[in-house]
Amino acid sequence: MSRLSFYLYPILLFAMTTSFTNGQEVATQQVIDLWNGIAPGSEDITDVELSEERGEPGVPNSWVTRVKVPTLTVFPASTKEKGETAVIICPGGGYGGLAFDKEGTEVAQWFAKRGVTAFVLKYRHGGGPHQHPVPLSDVQRAVRIVRENASEFGYNTDRIGVMGFSAGGHLASSVGTHFDGGDASAEDAIDQQSCRPDFLMLIYPVISLDSDITHGGSRKNLLGDQPTTEMVELMSNDLQVTDDTPPTFLVHATDDGGVPVENSLRFYRALVKHKVPAELHVFDEGGHGFGMRRKDKPVVEWPNLLGNWLQSRGLIE
Repeated sequence: MSRLSFYLYPILLFAMTTSFTNGQEVATQQVIDLWNGIAPGSEDITDVELSEERGEPGVPNSWVTRVKVPTLTVFPASTKEKGETAVIICPGGGYGGLAFDKEGTEVAQWFAKRGVTAFVLKYRHGGGPHQHPVPLSDVQRAVRIVRENASEFGYNTDRIGVMGFSAGGHLASSVGTHFDGGDASAEDAIDQQSCRPDFLMLIYPVISLDSDITHGGSRKNLLGDQPTTEMVELMSNDLQVTDDTPPTFLVHATDDGGVPVENSLRFYRALVKHKVPAELHVFDEGGHGFGMRRKDKPVVEWPNLLGNWLQSRGLIE
């Protein structure tokens, strides 16, 4: 049932990194390379990945660009609350960069505390050689890896969700509408796995590439300056919803000046049309890019609403 509320194989390559919150060490993370060797589509890329801190000093807010080696950073579920669910998080950034902390690691920590194993996806972006279908291939590969390694990390293969913010929401909705069941004849065990998520969580997402309501930068970085009508329609994910699209939770603000709320409304209507379980929360104020940080507005309550939705679907305790 849909709900609407308005508020006015594998051989994996591991590295170890350390996360910091307000200058304090909080965890040592595993980082998994998505691809063995050079990622398909990046053979001629010579750029060096960059990460710069933005915003308030002492509050992690890294902006990552020029990704050539896409990865998954693992945030294990807390041992005390360990559950059977996993989530892949796609930070936003207009397909031109990644808000890696605000819309990635910070959110992953929220999930881990609630017994969910979280993976932050560092996907390729920036246009040029990394236009479509490169970002989609990264998130599809990420779902396959997470599913193939369910027993190692301790969650179920049928409880894997994908979450995305802004352009990351477009990427998450893309894998939710452009998926396959895997290739049973593939030599790589990862490629044998389905890349269909079991549920979606879309936060102020870009959904449509219709020039009337899309985020122009996301569209340009993903499809170039002059995409064909057919490609625009193909990657306008409200037009790609079917009966098999995963159950979806959406959040948006009416006053979003970056990605119009009509994006979420169109996706929600398509889900309802196809009788896909869906829940949409539209807040009066919040703007764009609020993550979990807009403490001065009611929109800050959305993680609690998400928790309720996950609990109602049996995904968390």
